[in-house]
Amino acid sequence: MTSPAAPVDLSNCDREPIHILGAIQPIGFLIALTADWLITRASANTKDFIGLAPSDLFGRPLQDIFTPKAVHDLRNRATLLRGRDAVERIFDCVFIEGGQAFDAAIHFSGGQVIIEAEPASGEHGDATGMVRSMISRLDQTADFASFYKEGARQVRALLGFDRVMVYRFAADGSGEVVAEAARSGIGTFMGLRYPASDIPAQARELYRRNLLRLITDVNAVPVRILPERDESGRPLDLSLSLLRSVSPIHIEYLRNMGVGASLSISIIVDGKLWGLFACHHYSARRPTFERRSVSELFAQMFSMRLESRERKETVEYERRARDISDQLLGAVASDETLLKDPDWLGDILTHAIPADGVGVWLGGNHAFSGATPSHEDFRRIVRALNGTAAGRVFATDHIGSILPEADAFASGAAGLLAIPISRSPRDYVVLFRKELIHSVRWAGDPHKPVEYGPNGPRLTPRESFAEWKELVEGHSRPFTASEIRVAETLRATLIEVVLRLADEASAERQQSSARQELLIAELNHRVRNILGLIRGLIRQSQPSGGDITDFVSVIDGRIHALARAHNQITDDHWGPAPLQALIDAEAAAFVDDHDRIVVQGEPVHLNPNAYSTMALVVHELVTNSNKYGSLSADGGRVVMGWHRNAAGDLVIEWRETGGPPVTPPKRKGFGTTIIGRSVPYDLGGSAQIDYDPKGLHAVFRIPARHLSEPRGVPEGKPIKYPRPAVGHPQAVPDAVLAGHDILLVEDSLIIALDAEDIAQRLGAASVTTAATVEGALEFIDSNRPTVAMLDINLGDRNSYPIADRLAELDIPFIFATGYGEQAQPPVEHRGRLIVQKPYTLENVARAFDNLVEPVAETTD
Repeated sequence: MTSPAAPVDLSNCDREPIHILGAIQPIGFLIALTADWLITRASANTKDFIGLAPSDLFGRPLQDIFTPKAVHDLRNRATLLRGRDAVERIFDCVFIEGGQAFDAAIHFSGGQVIIEAEPASGEHGDATGMVRSMISRLDQTADFASFYKEGARQVRALLGFDRVMVYRFAADGSGEVVAEAARSGIGTFMGLRYPASDIPAQARELYRRNLLRLITDVNAVPVRILPERDESGRPLDLSLSLLRSVSPIHIEYLRNMGVGASLSISIIVDGKLWGLFACHHYSARRPTFERRSVSELFAQMFSMRLESRERKETVEYERRARDISDQLLGAVASDETLLKDPDWLGDILTHAIPADGVGVWLGGNHAFSGATPSHEDFRRIVRALNGTAAGRVFATDHIGSILPEADAFASGAAGLLAIPISRSPRDYVVLFRKELIHSVRWAGDPHKPVEYGPNGPRLTPRESFAEWKELVEGHSRPFTASEIRVAETLRATLIEVVLRLADEASAERQQSSARQELLIAELNHRVRNILGLIRGLIRQSQPSGGDITDFVSVIDGRIHALARAHNQITDDHWGPAPLQALIDAEAAAFVDDHDRIVVQGEPVHLNPNAYSTMALVVHELVTNSNKYGSLSADGGRVVMGWHRNAAGDLVIEWRETGGPPVTPPKRKGFGTTIIGRSVPYDLGGSAQIDYDPKGLHAVFRIPARHLSEPRGVPEGKPIKYPRPAVGHPQAVPDAVLAGHDILLVEDSLIIALDAEDIAQRLGAASVTTAATVEGALEFIDSNRPTVAMLDINLGDRNSYPIADRLAELDIPFIFATGYGEQAQPPVEHRGRLIVQKPYTLENVARAFDNLVEPVAETTD
């Protein structure tokens, strides 16, 4: 069984989409004229029709041969030709005086005028009414299947062929019989498939240009055109000829099928060859010129109706898709995390494009919903997709075509439609379809190797037309053109969402960068202030006599008290904190005699924002007083008290006495700005600063919304803090590391030396320091320690691999960090002790005291 429209002979055409057989069928004759209507060529059978041989015609003007009326009618028709492939027709035209009437067609070919004629049938039906009736029957069909079927029935009723088929081309060039109207008893071709090689691309292009092609008798002897070639050696281009002769290969096809005559009418949709009306008759048959013309007009109307139906279906489908697209855009606008939710995204997208699973690849991360390949297979698919056309939706019903190893997971995901939503490196939303194992009915084996026939190896007609079935595996249901267009629409929506999120992220990054620059500047200022304060502490603490060890101890205690005061801003910062603890921490860094700062007021807790603000304010008040005010002189003192006013606001009063005379600052520094503006600006309260010569006097009002009642403290009872007052000495466990070999992992040499000194003071038998993960692991394997302290952050790495190794060996260890409570070890180490930097003898000792027992020293 062969293609209903069997291949044409393209052996002389190379790659050009034209048909150049220098012969016509004997049912009519052909005359070729120059632009000034001078006869240059003619078919060899002209004498049979008009009584003049070709040699009698060459070089003569047409008006010398045909009647003036015939020439007039032909010239008028020629003026109507528009476009490269136009053909005009004329009916019942008498060319020779007293001769018979002809039906003729006229077209241009290579700058020549081609006239083809065959004896008139004498039919004069109502062609317009006939086509209108045929189309009205089409319009009554409910679906595409019945539409195709009715089209085949109408063509068969018009032309009388034994079999009329509607033959549709697929995207890959293969074809399928989708409708059939046939005489009973001759079998059916319905549903048969034909490989693309049956009708090559050049032939399909020819069908697109010339809508109707007739073979009246497969046994007819072709009539040659004389001369065969012009003065340039070129044959006549018969691409648009109605009488064009037939290639021997095509004749062999038809004879093998038992077909005696055939006719094909092209179905053109949206400017492309959609398919054909393929007509077969099992004996010679020549429909009249008029009926063939009517059938061509009907095919054009059929094509228009088909295009309208397809477009209507597409418009409705794409309208629903746009609604889904709007729904997607609206939903993500209110919750951008939905873009990373594959279940929600899959539910939205598969309402527009049916699929079995959805995979999302975004920023190197993946998420799945439904039936999808594994993560590693998905990664390989994404790499393969990156090699496809950039910025376009890609669809295939066979993933194996881009990924050879895809057969391994074809049962769950055989086809895909990929929607790129970013540029390189690409991000994708991929719809997957499961394998659809089905049987395809081919008209003969499509994989049959090329055989040499009597007409050469180019195109060999099959000699066996038995139905051949192929089991197709590894393929999914194909994605349609409409679904791909919808995917492009969804892609535009997804890209709009991604770009908007990118713009928001960019704006957030810019804001973050600006905040970071401000914080860096402030940090730089603070570091310089802290270094200045440390220098001042050292200078102010110079002893007039005594042991240098006492001096180091005093300095060490004050510096760590200052560090703890700074930690008050962040330590437990998302819960209310006592104002008293803040003052204790700040005072402890500067004042030996705690009676010099007198605190008066009931216990009160500040919410995090107010607590941070007041920490800065109190810090500046204490440091300024220590530098310039009452705390800088012997006998000077500060009274700090607070109470609530009638509105419930907290009023804090700071009064200095006994210090040097006070004068207003000549330059307003950052510290002065903090004192005067922080409470009004950050808290919506007020601040009054009075530079009284007898001592600085400041009053602050903090609105009630920033206050919290102390939890669990009965009225009238003094508050008890959950830890000892900051700055007051605490008992240090003695020699908690006695007999232990300790490993200290720290990437800063100065800090490592300080930690090493602390470990030795706590009685460690040996201390080894390491700055890298590799160095620490090497030491553990060669000289196993008995205990370890690991700084979590080591430059651009962390110490968790070391912790994993120590845990395997059951060696106790603690973590250390300068990040406070923000440090979050992985789950397997979440319960480990963490020492907050800076290291002190007290905090290291307490941590190890809870971790290990001293090792008794042995003597030989």
